[in-house]
Amino acid sequence: MKNIQELQMMVEAEICAQHKAVEPHELYEPMWYALSNGGKRLRPVFMLMGCQLFSDDLKPALLPAVGIEMFHNFTLLHDDIMDKASMRRNLPTVHVKWDVNRAILSGDALAINANIYIARCDKSILPEVLDVFNTTALQVCEGQQYDLNFETLPDVSEEEYLNMIRLKTAVLIAGSLQIGSIIGGAESRWSSGIYELGCLIGMAFQLQDDYLDTFGNPVTFGKSIGGDILANKKTYLLIRARELANQEQLKILKKYFGIETFDPAEKIDRVKKVFIDLGVDKEIMDKVHDYSNKALAILDKLPVPTERKQELAKFTRNLMDRIR
Repeated sequence: MKNIQELQMMVEAEICAQHKAVEPHELYEPMWYALSNGGKRLRPVFMLMGCQLFSDDLKPALLPAVGIEMFHNFTLLHDDIMDKASMRRNLPTVHVKWDVNRAILSGDALAINANIYIARCDKSILPEVLDVFNTTALQVCEGQQYDLNFETLPDVSEEEYLNMIRLKTAVLIAGSLQIGSIIGGAESRWSSGIYELGCLIGMAFQLQDDYLDTFGNPVTFGKSIGGDILANKKTYLLIRARELANQEQLKILKKYFGIETFDPAEKIDRVKKVFIDLGVDKEIMDKVHDYSNKALAILDKLPVPTERKQELAKFTRNLMDRIR
């Protein structure tokens, strides 16, 4: 069985192998720039892990895995335009390096290529694979729209937020795992359970990301702490803080999430103190543990040898370990 690092190397090697000079280079150069800028390759690795649950032969899942990474990067490329982000993975975003029109068009090319690569699987399973992928892709767009809606809504409920991150983040992990298992030969009766397993991992992953953005170590987290606070994002932490806060704490949150500008360090420190005083930092950790433990329970029931489950179990446990 291959470990996560070996699976990442397989994905990286296949992306490099697929990188060819194609005309018009004005379209494809930004596309491959976005795709070659690193990242954890999490979604294609999940596809390979899904395949590995049921098969020793991962080669049939490699091109679809590249396809899922193409789709993920398409969403990032367009997200960066919507967010007016200037950097991605410590490099200029595509619309900054080139221009918005090329970024939009290259993003479209990534999305189309994603379908082409996803379809490079055995024809006997193609309808099922495409059904999972296209349903998932549309849900990701729905999640992005909800996230955009939240920017102008005065209040967002916990239920609304959890549904948004399920659509925007979790379903792509779930779909990747499910497609991999289909390619690996999983029986159809396990399909919904595998999808739910991926969804639970995806929810834990995104909530962990919310926690680390505010309370993580910038060295290990890989980016500056407090970005969500500075961007006035309605994360789980803020939503729960507003629900639990007393009048004085609400005044502080209203002040720092208002239209005034503040010293970034001051804003982060004051908001973090409210979060800690209310215990929402511990609450979100409990939520990550709950989703992770439910995922491990489903994984434990899968009728495959224990050694085939090890990497998925390791990844899921690491979600809990990183925020202790």
